[in-house]
Amino acid sequence: MSGMLPRLACTAALAAQAVLAPAPAVAAPDPQRPVPQLLTDLQRLYRQTEQATETYNATAEKLKRQRAEVDRLDGELARARVALQDSRADAGRLVRRQYQSSAGDSLGPYVRVLLAPDPQHALDESHVIGELAREQARTVHRLTAAEQQKDALTRAARTALDTQLGLAGRQKKQRDDVRTRLAGVERLLASLTPAQVAAIAALEQQGVTAAQQRLTTSGALPTDRPASPEGDRAVRYAMGQLGKPYAWGAQGPEAYDCSGLTSQAWSHAGAAIPRTSQEQWRQLRRIPLAELRPGDLVIYFPEATHVAMYVGDGKVVQAPRTGETVQVSPLASNPVLGAVRPDQAPETEAR
Repeated sequence: MSGMLPRLACTAALAAQAVLAPAPAVAAPDPQRPVPQLLTDLQRLYRQTEQATETYNATAEKLKRQRAEVDRLDGELARARVALQDSRADAGRLVRRQYQSSAGDSLGPYVRVLLAPDPQHALDESHVIGELAREQARTVHRLTAAEQQKDALTRAARTALDTQLGLAGRQKKQRDDVRTRLAGVERLLASLTPAQVAAIAALEQQGVTAAQQRLTTSGALPTDRPASPEGDRAVRYAMGQLGKPYAWGAQGPEAYDCSGLTSQAWSHAGAAIPRTSQEQWRQLRRIPLAELRPGDLVIYFPEATHVAMYVGDGKVVQAPRTGETVQVSPLASNPVLGAVRPDQAPETEAR
């Protein structure tokens, strides 16, 4: 978070007026409180905003998958309706053929065999009749199966669409929640004097420096380790985004949020990883901080609501928060939860 507040304060008033949609009022902390308390208030608001953003991102991913499922079911349902139509046509032809055959022959097949001058010929005809009966049974079976499949797909498509609509409604509420929390941040920033902003930034920088020093002296920071080929590509992509703005919910190429940057960097490296920081922490392989190599991801806060990419030398590249740009920061710029490794290349390959 170091070095962020002065630039953010300059944009806060305009952002509050031009960017945010109307949102329920959130009481901003009293700007007359001591600087340490103001910093705590801002950090809390930023953390709540980022947590809301990651929740929104997770719902957006579910909604994207659900839309794909609805499209898949719609396609299957369309094919099932065509198959049902074909089966009904086959059944209609059989009914007409059976009617025409029975209308011209009042004798049953058994009587025809007994009275026929050539019994063998009659038996052959009976075999044909039996085959026609079996064909009729198969057609009826196909028709019944097609009806059942169409009904099942109709129910599944309706359920999938209901789920999609529910997710869309949830996403809208979460979007409004993010906007509300951002409004609280910006109101507090707009109420601060330049002297307060400078004092908060200096205090924040002191905290980051102290946290980084503790990691260094404890031996938690890694020695220089080379990246895997995939990790190197991910780092090069992320570093190529320096200076681009943070925007919640964004995955590039013009702007990013924290997990949008890391997921896109690894996607360009050839590895699909989860979209959100919480899923990255939950699904990817966890490693000790001392084993970090460039390309690995550092997860922050107890709820895993922020993520950055390790680039070496005790630093990370990250999309920090609203009003900021993609930048290189000390690894300890936020409270560290742990680290994960997206690729599975063994250590011997990376060296």
